[in-house]
Amino acid sequence: MPYGTAVRRRKLGAELRALRSRAGLTSGEAARLVGWHQSKVSRIETGRSRVKASDVTLLLDAYSVRDPALRDLLVAMAGPGGGDGRTHWWQAYRDLLPPEYRDFIRLESQADRMRTLETTVVPGLFQTPDYARAVTRAALVGLPDAQVDALVEVRLARQEVLRRDPPLQVSAVLDEAVLRRAVGGPGVMERQLYRLLEAARLPHVRVQVLPFAAGEHIGVTGPFVILSFSNISDLDVVVLDHLTSSLYLEGTEDLKAYASAFNSLQRVALSPEDSLEFIAGTCDGA
Repeated sequence: MPYGTAVRRRKLGAELRALRSRAGLTSGEAARLVGWHQSKVSRIETGRSRVKASDVTLLLDAYSVRDPALRDLLVAMAGPGGGDGRTHWWQAYRDLLPPEYRDFIRLESQADRMRTLETTVVPGLFQTPDYARAVTRAALVGLPDAQVDALVEVRLARQEVLRRDPPLQVSAVLDEAVLRRAVGGPGVMERQLYRLLEAARLPHVRVQVLPFAAGEHIGVTGPFVILSFSNISDLDVVVLDHLTSSLYLEGTEDLKAYASAFNSLQRVALSPEDSLEFIAGTCDGA
């Protein structure tokens, strides 16, 4: 299931149940406040019922939850579809973006930390416009120019998480192939590598290169992203991208396995300092 998984529903339900208890309300009292039957509140709290973002907003209002970061995160957990009374930038691209991509953007915008392994292309948060355009054209052959341009705009808008206050903390492990593949041609690739250097020097970004000399490693099965959230410690989600969709893994064992894999990759990759030198050397040879 691309979004709104049973695991996430249970986590969201548990958090809403805790907030209701904190507000000193029974499930029946909460239901009366929002005009529902008590059974609907119970189904939401136990994760047995899919919940809409607008439903979450109603409950948060009833529980007098004012923290904007917590509200945004809990609404995001309900999946795409708005409901928080605010207009987000990605809603302008609603007709272009599939639900799972909107879900990813929403979660990314609320995350405090991202860990990512990339084996083929520079992570989207570090891409230049020309590089993003070349990647989009390669992945979506035959897409009209206007839609390609719109997807590039989305990619660039996502990068705002690196400039917000506080910024998203990013740890990235990049296979050497990411630096060697001349996406868009030599000129585009050279500018992209310099952009990657700039990003890697940011205090909230940690980039490590996994050189070919490291041999086989646990990341050979493909790239992945782990998003973490400070407001809800067990909400971490693993995202695996495929050609036509994304797979979300939110079970405890999956999260442990991917977190362990990322830690292993960091140990065998070059240090951040050596990685900067490696990327700079690749720039000179681009």
